Amino acid sequence: MSLIINNLSKRYNENLVIKDVSLEIHRGEILGIFGAIGEGKSALMRTIAGVEECNGGLISFDTVELTENSGKKRDIYFPNITNESFWKSVFKTNKNSEIADGEGQVLALEDALQQAQNVLLLDNQFCYMDRRTREKMCEKLREEVKNKNLAVIFATNDYDEVFSICDRVAVLHKGEICQTGTPREVYEKPVSSLVASITGRNNLIAARLMTSNESDLLEFQTGKGEHRLFTDKFDITLLGATNQNITLAIRPEHVSISFGASFPEDNLIKAKITNIIFRGAMTLIKLDAEGLELEALVLRLVGLNIGDECMVGLPPDRILVLKD
Repeated sequence: MSLIINNLSKRYNENLVIKDVSLEIHRGEILGIFGAIGEGKSALMRTIAGVEECNGGLISFDTVELTENSGKKRDIYFPNITNESFWKSVFKTNKNSEIADGEGQVLALEDALQQAQNVLLLDNQFCYMDRRTREKMCEKLREEVKNKNLAVIFATNDYDEVFSICDRVAVLHKGEICQTGTPREVYEKPVSSLVASITGRNNLIAARLMTSNESDLLEFQTGKGEHRLFTDKFDITLLGATNQNITLAIRPEHVSISFGASFPEDNLIKAKITNIIFRGAMTLIKLDAEGLELEALVLRLVGLNIGDECMVGLPPDRILVLKD
């Protein structure tokens, strides 16, 4: 049994905010709806819940259509914590200001897990919680979803929450789904520079395809700094003509820093450290390679200071070639 959303659309006046969204969420599964602010996540959730009327498409659960039958909406539970009646019934208070925002979210989630029987919709549910509370409630949510065999849609603009909570994720941009997959699949293999940029820190490098060579590597030249970079083989017919601008992507944690030498295929380029930002378990290092700005994430920084020159390695097997 599953919740099926087929070609769902929502329009506000002349503005089409949800465009032919199709999703399937199985019982016992948490599907994340991920996107930046203003991309349509809340509008999608409210339309699925029946709070807003859709302008096309179908919603069904266990083969029963819900789109036109509001009496069947009890299959979908959507806690509307901005509604005054919700605070009166759940928190026994007339004002949500009487409870801290994070505490209110905890109470709302606990109530939702009791009330929901089939489908549960959660919109930015953990945004006011501190880290320890969020981790605790994430565990509770996942446990209850399995125990009650719920189908859950979880909307968020924090990809760390996607990693912590969701079994699958759908990336929403301008009301359209642009990629779906497991959180790891979407993070490691984004289909576009847009997805690559919003699912975590990423080095996006404008480059031109030069030639493919006999060592099963492709050769590119960066627009800034004119560095030669090699990547693993890619279907170059998807890129168009040689010398066409494309985007290369490599996550900061895959960028290495050293003072040694290596083979050209290791994509070793000289760079200057422009900033060092301590981030607890990791340290973010900003670099300038003759105009090409890069970021690297390292576990421990030893013997490097702002202004120092170093060698930066971009492994060919870690560089993605994005079609856009």
